[in-house]
Amino acid sequence: MALDAMMRTRTETDSLGSLEIPGDAYWGIHTARALENFPISKRPISVYKDLVKALAMVKQASARANKEIGVLDAEKADLIDRAAQLVIDGQYHDQFVVGVIQGGAGTSTNMNANEVITNIALELAGREKGDYAFLSPIDDTNRSQSTNDVYPTAIKVGLGLDLLTLLDELDLLRKAFLAKAVEFHDVLKVGRTQLQDAVPMTLGQEFHGFATTLGEDHSRLKENAYLLYEINMGATAIGTGITTHPGYGQAVLRHLREISGLDLDLATDLVESTSDTGAFMSFSSSLKRNAIKLSKICNDLRLLSSGPQAGFGEINLPARQAGSSIMPGKVNPVIPEVVNQVAFAVAGADLTVTMAVEGGQLQLNAFEPVIAHSIFQSITWMRRGMHTLRVNCVEGITANRERLGGMVGSSVGVITALTPFIGYSAAAALAKTALLTGRSVADLVVEAGLMSREDVVKQLSPARLSGLEAITAAIPVIPPVGDPASEHGDDPRTP
Repeated sequence: MALDAMMRTRTETDSLGSLEIPGDAYWGIHTARALENFPISKRPISVYKDLVKALAMVKQASARANKEIGVLDAEKADLIDRAAQLVIDGQYHDQFVVGVIQGGAGTSTNMNANEVITNIALELAGREKGDYAFLSPIDDTNRSQSTNDVYPTAIKVGLGLDLLTLLDELDLLRKAFLAKAVEFHDVLKVGRTQLQDAVPMTLGQEFHGFATTLGEDHSRLKENAYLLYEINMGATAIGTGITTHPGYGQAVLRHLREISGLDLDLATDLVESTSDTGAFMSFSSSLKRNAIKLSKICNDLRLLSSGPQAGFGEINLPARQAGSSIMPGKVNPVIPEVVNQVAFAVAGADLTVTMAVEGGQLQLNAFEPVIAHSIFQSITWMRRGMHTLRVNCVEGITANRERLGGMVGSSVGVITALTPFIGYSAAAALAKTALLTGRSVADLVVEAGLMSREDVVKQLSPARLSGLEAITAAIPVIPPVGDPASEHGDDPRTP
């Protein structure tokens, strides 16, 4: 754009007076006042592209509905429709400049959208920006609407769109863990409970558990998303529908469903829907659940890869950067660490959403801007965190097979597999001896005459130890010591 065009201004007027607006700006006086009033986050709403697209979808659906019911001139409606489509297609997003944190229950965001779409439409009509006598941001682009139905609806539509990409990334991460489960299906290791040695399992089983956890969260997020699909278009200020045509609500719903591709529905009680923000709290909670469970998986990856010499050292994470400015050769688990921090931020954002939902009064919640910012940021960071965890970590994980085999071979935890044959008391005594002497459990069991070498080897096979092969041999009845049932020959442990 030429320098003289950038330096030119236009004068716009509102109920508070007049302001000079940059000539190349598609936003107007209401946006300008917001920029003066809310220099808080220094982050424009355009950082959340799906929110901007959703705002344009709402304006487009409203223009079509207003044209359909005959309350807006067809020429004006078509211009607004075309302008909104350009925004939906990704153009003019740099003109959505108001901060994500703002007072006014989202009015600044709604007016920013009204002004930008109106000025795009004016250019399409061959007119100058600011020619609001021909096409008005409020009387035409905002016809049949209020911030109080546009803004929450746009948030819900935007979150619905944003969630689709999050679910895609979550499923890719699940599949990455599943691929590792297949790769490690035969790698035996010692399981742990309370950070102490437990019973054997395979590394594949461990990674399959990670995949299952992420699959469950995928389902929970989809379930909670449906809470967002109830909208309040046509409610206007407080839910009474003042200034709207009786047919507007159903018309705008139909068009918005078609434009967004989301299974939206109109709230049956618009007064309640306009004041209630509980759906945002439920959805935020499901995001927190996913983040916390993902963080737990990252904790496990850091533990399993700890060392590599003095820690668990069971798996190797891809080396991504030097880990220390003082210790040569040190490599840290930086990818799981950053995902942990994302989870901490999501948990904090969920608390913010909870407090903002509680803070609403009477017929409106004025704190929807911080609700929107918190949830959109959580989705954005989680999507990016999942991507970097998959690409920069999980896909490159390798198993330290030799170390794992050595740990299983020396573990007294394997004696648990023999308790059905030798009894708990004998197993406990032999485990204690094994720990004190360093001798193998198998040798001690055979020397005690409790099982043959052949049977011990069979029961301590990787398939049996990991539960991949069921025990089929006959198990002798061994009454527990001191159990009254043993006096009557009725052992409750008998298969």
